[in-house]
Amino acid sequence: MSDSSAYQVLARKYRPETFADLVGQDAMVRTLRNAFAADRIAQAFIMTGIRGTGKTTTARIIAKGMNCIGPDGTGGPTTDPCGTCEHCRAIMEGRHVDVLEMDAASNTSVNDIREIIDSVHYRAASARYKIYIVDEVHMLSTSAFNALLKTLEEPPAHVKFIFATTEIRKVPVTVLSRCQRFDLRRIEPEVMIALLRRIAAAEGAEITDEALALITRAAEGSARDATSLLDQAISHGAGGTGAEEVRAMLGLADRGRVMDLFEQVMRGDAAGALSELSAQYADGADPMAVLRDLAEITHWISVVKITPEAAEDPTIGPDERTRGLALSEGLGMRALTRMWQMLLKALDEVASAPNAMMAAEMAIIRMTHVAELPSPEELVRRLRSETPPPPPPSGGGGGAMRGEGAGVASGGAPAPTHRGPSGPSASGGSAATALAVEGALARYPSFDNVIEVIRANRDVKLLVEIEGGVRLAAYQPGRIEFTPAEDAAPDLAQRLGAALQRFTGNRWAVIVVNGCDAPTIVERRDADRMALRAEAARHPMVQAVLAAFPKARIADIRTEAEAEQAASAEALPEVEDEWDPFEED
Repeated sequence: MSDSSAYQVLARKYRPETFADLVGQDAMVRTLRNAFAADRIAQAFIMTGIRGTGKTTTARIIAKGMNCIGPDGTGGPTTDPCGTCEHCRAIMEGRHVDVLEMDAASNTSVNDIREIIDSVHYRAASARYKIYIVDEVHMLSTSAFNALLKTLEEPPAHVKFIFATTEIRKVPVTVLSRCQRFDLRRIEPEVMIALLRRIAAAEGAEITDEALALITRAAEGSARDATSLLDQAISHGAGGTGAEEVRAMLGLADRGRVMDLFEQVMRGDAAGALSELSAQYADGADPMAVLRDLAEITHWISVVKITPEAAEDPTIGPDERTRGLALSEGLGMRALTRMWQMLLKALDEVASAPNAMMAAEMAIIRMTHVAELPSPEELVRRLRSETPPPPPPSGGGGGAMRGEGAGVASGGAPAPTHRGPSGPSASGGSAATALAVEGALARYPSFDNVIEVIRANRDVKLLVEIEGGVRLAAYQPGRIEFTPAEDAAPDLAQRLGAALQRFTGNRWAVIVVNGCDAPTIVERRDADRMALRAEAARHPMVQAVLAAFPKARIADIRTEAEAEQAASAEALPEVEDEWDPFEED
């Protein structure tokens, strides 16, 4: 096959040759045109932007414009190079001896830059200017940048530098200050679709507007990526390319079906969402791509909710636009931001999971259940309006002080409520879940049952703290109100609630209140002993001893029966007479 008939990819075939061919970079083109017209061409340029926006292409167009001599050989620097003179053709084909292109990614050392520094002193062999184009200039080493600084600041009049980079922040400011900087923008969707439509028409390819919109969205503002995807799509859909072919090529799910999945997730329909995900997977959709589409839809609906004009994105179809506007009106921003955060976590999980589909299914289950959670304001409102008042304090305690609305656990946070799988049982959860929770908590009808649970789980430290530090104000299964004793730990309420959740599998509301003086378990247990101690302290003989020995304390009290029992336990056992073999008859 001859060179003239060899196939050339569209990204190279339709590469811009003049500034008029550049799309989406009007500000840069205007500045360069004015600079050329006023003969104010800078000594060094630096082009920055994402991949595929035309940095290296712009550098070559500038090089052609500087060295173009026109078809008749008498032209000067221009922003509209003729493309036919020997310099234009040689630069376009990459073989001009005075236009040197260097890839800094593979030529990073100071020795590579020293070759440029040594050659700048020689005039151009045939062109007007000797031009050095350095691609990915941010890859140069620090010593290479330092070696280039002096030449870059005061180059010979016949030398021009043009740099291109995708990482402008990695270029030293000393280099940036010596260059005229141009930021190449992402190509806007409208401009990109028009460009792809022109190329498709020139190639005689039939491709739908919806397919072009999918390619534009996948390219993310890169003209080279979009053109390469268009090339692939034309080959994929021989005879005509539609959205279905492009989706299959990109591994995407149907956008409408992703919207269906999004709605099912936001409704909390776990079964429906899993069925839809499985159906899309069976049709060839990548689980990671489905979650990315869900994240993209979540972001788009969130933006539309704030700025409704964002719905006019040309890459969005009319049906999707209508559904998105309806969802933005019906969903709250908290639910959307929560969905966004969970999707970001889900994407990481799916990327690292041994089975992507399983990880995606678990993420969908998690999101459908979280979708039913009420907002904090709604939860507080429901608690205030629907939580029944607790029973009166037991044990003769003086009325517990409660804050307005729900009780407050130690630390100031709202008291936790029992939750089933999909939300608070007291705030609209399923009746079956509420009954299940109530049945589970019915096994603990009194506070003594709570003590037994802690004892059975051998949490000795917590048991001792509760027996000595809890003045019980009110109790009902799942809810404990108490006033801490003087020496109680400040975090006793939180640790008690966490321990009961571990031991019983249900949430417990453990609330600190003020004003209850009911005795602790230890105080009740030792009440008789304290009475004996008080009686002993009133005995004249004991008072006389304490008066004579002020530092003496009552260490122990024994009743007469206990003293006799102790004495009998300490006495030596009686030994029966035994026969002595040496005793005389």
